[in-house]
Amino acid sequence: QVQVQEYGGGLVQPGGSLRLSCQTFGNLSPLYFMGWARQAPGGQRDFVARITSLGRTNYTDSVKGRFTISRDGAENVVYLYMNNLKPEDTGVYYCNAGNERLSYWGKGTLVTVSS
Repeated sequence: QVQVQEYGGGLVQPGGSLRLSCQTFGNLSPLYFMGWARQAPGGQRDFVARITSLGRTNYTDSVKGRFTISRDGAENVVYLYMNNLKPEDTGVYYCNAGNERLSYWGKGTLVTVSS
């Protein structure tokens, strides 16, 4: 009965900023990682960013320097701070959380970057 819920999607202009958040519900222990993937219109679900329980982060090249992922382990919450957004960042953003054996996904939140 583990659930993953994203928050914060919406419409933003190019060059703008947006913060996404994600929280897990239920019994998921240990929680080793949380992260984000996105699916652009007509595309596949692609990796965006991930953070481990020890704070190690990884980003896809296209968002490096613009996006920052952070995690609150005590609250099982992860954030994705998105800056200097581009139209190509548009897509459904999915949060995932898990450990070496189990991985759970949220239903996604839509981010639209358009003027």
